[in-house]
Amino acid sequence: MNAELVINATPTGVDIALLHDKSLIELHREQRNQQYAVGDIYLGRVRKLIPHLNAAFVDVGYDKDAFLHYLDLGPQFASLNLFTRRTISGEQKGADLMNFPLQQDIHKEGKIKDVMGQGYVIPVQVAKEPISQKGPRLTSEITIAGRYLVLVPFSNKVSLSSRITDENERDRLRKSMQSIRPSNMGVIIRTQAEGASVTELDQDLQDLVKRWEEMFKTMKNARPPQRILGEIDKTSSVLRDLLNDNFTNIHVNDEQVAALVRGYMKSIAPSQENIVKLHKVPDLFDAFNIHRQIKASFGKQVNLKSGAYLIVEHTEAMHVIDINSGNRKNATVKDQEENALQTNIECAKEVARLLRLRDMGGIICIDFIDMQNRDNQRKLHDALREFMAEDKAKHNVLPPSKFGVVEITRERVKPVTKVVTTEKCPSCGGKGVVQASVLFTDEIENSLRYLSEEGTHKELKLLVHPMVEAYLTKGWFDSVIKRWRKKHKVKIAVEASSSCELLEYHFIDKEGEEIAV
Repeated sequence: MNAELVINATPTGVDIALLHDKSLIELHREQRNQQYAVGDIYLGRVRKLIPHLNAAFVDVGYDKDAFLHYLDLGPQFASLNLFTRRTISGEQKGADLMNFPLQQDIHKEGKIKDVMGQGYVIPVQVAKEPISQKGPRLTSEITIAGRYLVLVPFSNKVSLSSRITDENERDRLRKSMQSIRPSNMGVIIRTQAEGASVTELDQDLQDLVKRWEEMFKTMKNARPPQRILGEIDKTSSVLRDLLNDNFTNIHVNDEQVAALVRGYMKSIAPSQENIVKLHKVPDLFDAFNIHRQIKASFGKQVNLKSGAYLIVEHTEAMHVIDINSGNRKNATVKDQEENALQTNIECAKEVARLLRLRDMGGIICIDFIDMQNRDNQRKLHDALREFMAEDKAKHNVLPPSKFGVVEITRERVKPVTKVVTTEKCPSCGGKGVVQASVLFTDEIENSLRYLSEEGTHKELKLLVHPMVEAYLTKGWFDSVIKRWRKKHKVKIAVEASSSCELLEYHFIDKEGEEIAV
């Protein structure tokens, strides 16, 4: 599987697309001067304690106070609290924790009113971005993430990713980290560290320690609410989290961004610096056909090449996905149960891609096509879990219920990605909306494929708006309509009709009767 990153610089920010074998898997958008991103650390002030929730509301400068639960304080909260007071007062002379007196861990079943009060000044980290009417969700268990490691101050524990399964490798990484980590600095070893040398681990650790020192210097003169350490920019964080040996190219359309990417690549993976390619085009997403994939993947209806389609609905409480076979046909499958299984598995793969692409979190209910065979239901469940395995967000996939509904819970740390996939209708002056025009020819071809597979229509006439007719017939040797004739083995003529709206079409058979599709 080839992985490519397409970084499209725009006047308002940077859009980043992750492609697997040319298919859009993830979409990240970084707005300039974006704040309250996951990982940002703020010096906040406790505005109000909520004893019955065992939580506090903290002012970090957002319109709504952020939420901090007692369970999110972290075991080392007392040590962090002491470090903060000593830093602000000037008693703490440096960020080094070697001689810092670690405090006893707070109790898991404790009460928030026993460890803090109204007006307390505490460092907090954004765990979930503001969503809908809610402010940010916070944690006081401060962590700083790198490519291979996550630094956990006020701890002496070394933890490893559960995805590293080789016991010899786990022992090597644990022993290597114990030998190089600073005192009172815990470490979580990430999945990407598998196979990394001690030198690479040490370099990543030193970079994280420098960021901790940077936070300390900012905190000394900070006044709440104030950001004291920002997460690295989205481009670098995507590279940090996703980069692996499967990456073949990183495409960029801005010289300044390309220089930053090369510099970051040189620091984390010098051998892969040459995969950064600069393209002098204004819109890189258009050049790589990503806009089309975005339009096709973010609408209410998502069509598959086979003819099946998904209906995606969003509510405040959950997301609902309905699976439909549409005009999907498979001549080799005669049994309806087997056809339902194949359609469900095909759609399950698309569901896993959409959840990751749209970053849909919370509760997701999927209404698959009914199957009576329990073995087939088990096969569907296993397939969906396999497709979801590459999703780094924490998730849980339940088996199909007796109604054929599969429930998924997926970690939600930021608002679901929303992309407007409708355009103003030129026929009504913007009073209504229609399907994106970039997908219109795909819809016509899907209908043509359906008619050709039926085998009863070998001669067809297509009535369309004159502008669409001009587009379909453009090119003497290689027009769209000629490619369709060759691909679907059907005689089809295109005729312009001024009675058709811009995005309207009709198929006519050789007797002059309209065909319903």
